[in-house]
Amino acid sequence: VQLQASGGGLVQAGGSLRLSCAASGRTFATMGWFRQAPGKEREFVAAISWSGSSTAYTDSVKGRFTISRDNAKNTLYLQMNSLKLEDTAVYYCTSGYSGRSDYWGQGTQVTVSS
Repeated sequence: VQLQASGGGLVQAGGSLRLSCAASGRTFATMGWFRQAPGKEREFVAAISWSGSSTAYTDSVKGRFTISRDNAKNTLYLQMNSLKLEDTAVYYCTSGYSGRSDYWGQGTQVTVSS
């Protein structure tokens, strides 16, 4: 089982990025994104159900980030708009939303500059 995250990079504040997470080896009913900023604990960002009909976001990204998935491609996405300096972090995809999964992507760096 492997989760491969990609799409991070350097972007100016106010800009956009789209993260992808390709899963292989199995499918997951619920998938999520977490992030970890320097010197901080890893935190929940967003999660989505299998059908996509149920989503959840941490308050700080509501209205700016959109989580989605393409089950045919077994791929998870995170569209990030209106990026802020405080969004700078390593972003991880995972199964579930508790943060206690055994399955994590390798992380992709998002850096927002002023």
